[in-house]
Amino acid sequence: MWTTTQYRRLVQGSAWYDLLVTMAFVTPWSFAALHGVLTALSQALSLPGELPPFEPVHMLMANLLGSIVCVWAVLRIRDPQQVFGRYDAVARFLFSAWQAYALIQGASSILVVFLVFELAWGVAQVLPVRAPSRAGSLPQGLRQTRLCGSEPAREEAHPNNH
Repeated sequence: MWTTTQYRRLVQGSAWYDLLVTMAFVTPWSFAALHGVLTALSQALSLPGELPPFEPVHMLMANLLGSIVCVWAVLRIRDPQQVFGRYDAVARFLFSAWQAYALIQGASSILVVFLVFELAWGVAQVLPVRAPSRAGSLPQGLRQTRLCGSEPAREEAHPNNH
């Protein structure tokens, strides 16, 4: 279970991860370089599966993905709301499903690394968040109660309230 502060940090952390991983998808030139690196890595490690060359429409889809994910990441970095973390978890489970489908269809197994991170961030972001304590939002004098349990210690905190 997350505290509100921990969950906000989690949402920001997942957003920073997305930004770093997908920045190279934003332009045709940066994605071409990334594709070359991933292809070389896949071949050097003799990984099963295919990482085919990209045609212009494939490149367009990769660039659209990178653009949207980067904008979504910046939003979550600047404003890490709990609701954004919940929506992000849903998106990660969808991405995971399509990554698993691609793997089943013969995509390069280098995709497994990304699939593991998607699932981990998704699971982390669906875990419960502890509701903030109501006492934490009360003025200091109202947080304490008298030992006999009658009413809040308002008079002790503010003696001029009579």
